[in-house]
Amino acid sequence: MRLNSKALLAATAAVALAAGSASARELVINANTSDPAPRAAFESIVEQFEAEHPDIDVSFNIFEHEAYKTAIRNWLGAEPPDVVFWFAGERMNTFVQRGLFEDVSDVWDENGLHEAMGAARSALTVDGAQYGVPFTYYQWGIYYRRDIFEEHGLAAFETYDELIAACETLSAAGIAPVTIGTKFLWTAAGWFDYLNLRTNGLDYHMSLMAGEVPYTDDGVQATFDNWERAIDAGCFIDDHTAYSWQEAIPFIIQGEAAMYLMGNFLSPFFPEEDRDLYGFMPFPQIDPDMGMYEDAPIDTVHIPVGAENPDDARLFLAFVARPEIQTELNEALLQLPPHADAQVGDDPFLQAGFAMLNAADGIAQFYDRDTDPEMARAGMEGFQQFMVAPDRRDRILSQLERTRQRIFE
Repeated sequence: MRLNSKALLAATAAVALAAGSASARELVINANTSDPAPRAAFESIVEQFEAEHPDIDVSFNIFEHEAYKTAIRNWLGAEPPDVVFWFAGERMNTFVQRGLFEDVSDVWDENGLHEAMGAARSALTVDGAQYGVPFTYYQWGIYYRRDIFEEHGLAAFETYDELIAACETLSAAGIAPVTIGTKFLWTAAGWFDYLNLRTNGLDYHMSLMAGEVPYTDDGVQATFDNWERAIDAGCFIDDHTAYSWQEAIPFIIQGEAAMYLMGNFLSPFFPEEDRDLYGFMPFPQIDPDMGMYEDAPIDTVHIPVGAENPDDARLFLAFVARPEIQTELNEALLQLPPHADAQVGDDPFLQAGFAMLNAADGIAQFYDRDTDPEMARAGMEGFQQFMVAPDRRDRILSQLERTRQRIFE
């Protein structure tokens, strides 16, 4: 396995070509696994793959997560690698519709994945064909400091009214109730997703994602009413637009904030010696007549159209799909394996998330994975603006509605 730059790849290829080399086959994989836990986990998986296939030389290129989202569009259109890491749902579908991801239904057929990964299949399927393989999914929810809650007479809450009351209690005590970093926008979308799912339900939410509901609709207004309650209660840290999601973590680690609404990829950042200080709870109920719907994004691997080594890429996808590999990988990631025969780790956050998702009334991917990419960008910009200046709500929603009409109608 080689962790290298494009320049090194080009130089190596040139030398091999000049020498008429008949060396090991090269498999180029581009990944967005730059955070410590996923980086280490996938480096181990790639090493195991190479050990099993000594005739394949893997170039495993790791990119910073946010930069990757832009760079992948350039690779797919110009110089595609053999495997790319990406996301299920509309994020995948956008590339499928542009003819940039290969149909890998054969990988599903030959490895029994239709049954073993049945729960994730629909998120990887377009017009009856599968265009990627899932390797992990994870819960979203509220992570909180047990010691801060106990000190201020709070307990894990079930209703949104209790969350608002907790924000008021903590704010009065000089503690930021909720840490969040909205510099990269998508964290604000987590709040929108949950407020909209709890206010209006999954069918309404997915109709909005599909462009079928106006952003000026009464249902969206009700979602923003609930969001404004949290802003008015002082729920969020100051200057959140200055922080990335990682830069917002120290607030909860250092006890300056009590909660964080985030995916379970947050939990590896908790200090090992202090993990007992942290608890997990689902986003609370707003309407008792509404089902409890959850965000559970699925991360995936794909073969670009135009890949130079699609055969070995299929071997890698099949390898990543094995239940024992998914067990090992997700224990390291502290996330959940999509394969039904894989084992869920005994980490308490994993167990809590697994139980929550098994009891959920329905699952969404995430705002920027469920809707059109251009709509997602505009929406997330609007959400961030609203959190800073809620008095601009009407202007923000009117602008989002104009964007929706332009994209979907």
